[in-house]
Amino acid sequence: MMCMDQAVLPDVSTSDTPFLDQTAHWRHAARIERRVVAQLLQTLLYEQVLAYDVTERAGAHHFEVALAGGRVLTALGRVCQSFSLIRLEADSLRVESPAEPAVALTLPTLLSEVDALTGALAAQPGFVRELEQTLLHDLQSAAAYTPPVGPPTALGADALEQYFTDAHSYHPCYKSRIGFTLQDNARFGPEFGQPLQVVWLAIPASRAVVGHTDEVDLDALMAGQAGTAVMAERDAFCDRRGLRRDEVVLLPVHPWQWREQGLRALYPELARDEVACLGAGASWFVPQQSIRTLSPTTPTEPCLKLAMSLTNTSSTRLLARHTVTNAPRITAWLQTLVAQDEAARAMDFILLGEVAGVSLDERRVSTLRHDTVYGALGAIWRDNIATHLRSGEQAVPFNGLSQCGRSPDGIPAAPFIDPWIAQYGLMAWTRALIEAAAAPVLHLLFAEGIGLESHGQNIVIVHRDGWPVRAALKDFHDGVRFSPAHLAHPQQIPELEPVPARHAALNRNSFLITDDPAAVRDYSCDAFFFIALADMAIFLQRHYGLDEPRFWQMTAGVIMAYQQAHPQHRERFERFDVFNAGYDVEALTCRRLFGDDEPRIRHVPNPLTAFRPGEQRNAE
Repeated sequence: MMCMDQAVLPDVSTSDTPFLDQTAHWRHAARIERRVVAQLLQTLLYEQVLAYDVTERAGAHHFEVALAGGRVLTALGRVCQSFSLIRLEADSLRVESPAEPAVALTLPTLLSEVDALTGALAAQPGFVRELEQTLLHDLQSAAAYTPPVGPPTALGADALEQYFTDAHSYHPCYKSRIGFTLQDNARFGPEFGQPLQVVWLAIPASRAVVGHTDEVDLDALMAGQAGTAVMAERDAFCDRRGLRRDEVVLLPVHPWQWREQGLRALYPELARDEVACLGAGASWFVPQQSIRTLSPTTPTEPCLKLAMSLTNTSSTRLLARHTVTNAPRITAWLQTLVAQDEAARAMDFILLGEVAGVSLDERRVSTLRHDTVYGALGAIWRDNIATHLRSGEQAVPFNGLSQCGRSPDGIPAAPFIDPWIAQYGLMAWTRALIEAAAAPVLHLLFAEGIGLESHGQNIVIVHRDGWPVRAALKDFHDGVRFSPAHLAHPQQIPELEPVPARHAALNRNSFLITDDPAAVRDYSCDAFFFIALADMAIFLQRHYGLDEPRFWQMTAGVIMAYQQAHPQHRERFERFDVFNAGYDVEALTCRRLFGDDEPRIRHVPNPLTAFRPGEQRNAE
């Protein structure tokens, strides 16, 4: 059990990282609670969980929700022109009563009222805990925040993963991280930037699944990241067991996952010396925004995505065996399609390939142990954006472009993009951003018939001194959707590991293949238009006064320019009509309140419809 040695982790003391044990740490509490409450309430209104009235007063929308006893919940905000999304002013939320003065809306009050109106929360204590933990974890990160030295726009991609701390702009459980203590959050939360080493296991090849693209020497890759000490332990294990080196698979594990789940999952095998813990590897990593994806401190190495039995934004961050198996197969497929397509090559976008994967095979353990083992021990290696950048290029996560800096007191500062808007102009820069981000999403949908889950965290913008030039996409192992009958090259579909029935029963939206082209379109449009671009449209309106319809007119212009340049795909322009009147998107809060017994889908109006070709003049 040497894997639990503290050398795996740097020491983090309360003097360096706040654990909310000092009065000064709580100065951010009111601000962060207002954010959690506002984010929860606006999803409850938008997903039609709570009935409300809205009126326009002095250029703002006034929302009212009737409560018991004649009380009224009130808020100021906007029904945005981007998909009719609701955005509330966090400072404005009040509970008004005929007999008492208005008071600020708190999280316990809102939860109590939601339960009284719906009866749902009493049966969902996990959702309440996620909200409470989000508040605490965000408060902890705010208490630890120190501004970077120099302008944030000068930071590299990995440093920006620590700098951008706002997390999900829609989901109210944006930092729930269920499973983390406050000490775990300080050690492993991306905001704290603490380096770590992963734990390496030796597993008989008969109990694992392994895959990689043809270009990758997986043995050399793992040996380099594991280091000589771990490889020596591997050799000793093989000698003890009388196994050849190729009869043993190396598997990296996040140190938190090893402590919390790995030991329990593999205890019988460890006790019989059928599996060995080899210790901490040589490479050091820091967590990205997703927590379970780690950036190497040596930028020539690939990033490492690891299974974690951690719940964040209401999803447990496991890596199911079929997704690990499919990762390099999907990567090779997409990269082949791009390589054989002259138009795609000319667009110069980047696919951050998932080049290798290793997973424990849950089919090799007893049924009684299935839930303990399933998805708990797996790894995917992904291309590092640093290896794709040319001289003079930098990279920034797309979701960071709609965030503001903060002072040490938590007061919002200027938007991250402010220097770039000042340098290039609002309209020119925005158009360049849309063009760069949309190119790979539109091309793979229209030219190939493949939908991508390209939300703001899965898009990386490559820029030169702030000017967007191209985009990189990532997360393909469970982030593509297609209809075989509607692909441009159906003969090239790779052989994919099917989704296990038990997995599909728990997550009805977890599938790659469908016979419904609308489901392919909506998969892309939900992530890219509804999440990534809508966030940007609302942000630019709020901070720079760019009218949302003008943003969507520019977006429509980019789409139409693509279609005019590639008329050979006309049939798929119609089949995957992104100008359709509306899209089906996931109702994330409804899923947490009412469960997954039936699909929780919201049909949302599409702001692009007003600019359908032939109905409006193309955007300038």
